[in-house]
Amino acid sequence: MQEIHTLSVQELKQWQDQKRDFILLDVRNQDEVDYVKLDNSQHIPMNLIPIRHNEIDDDKPLVIYCHHGVRSYNVAHFLIQAGFEDVYNLQGGIEAWAQEIEPEMKRY
Repeated sequence: MQEIHTLSVQELKQWQDQKRDFILLDVRNQDEVDYVKLDNSQHIPMNLIPIRHNEIDDDKPLVIYCHHGVRSYNVAHFLIQAGFEDVYNLQGGIEAWAQEIEPEMKRY
């Protein structure tokens, strides 16, 4: 089985600054996304991943995030089982992003 790679928020920021081609997938609930989100992310709530994962481009690296990194880890595991190969879990989720990269971002 393929392993789930971890990406730190600093590495994600670096990828963005380098304009790397990747998918940023937000698996939080709609109310969380309505409150705060990362730019240029695709939103599919965790509970809908099993029926909507075909909407995700599997030809690019996939970085998955949630609030703290637990839900995204579980989604990453599911997607690897579904055949996705280049999968990363954002360590610490949007909370770590707000603390370390964008301190003015709303937090919950």
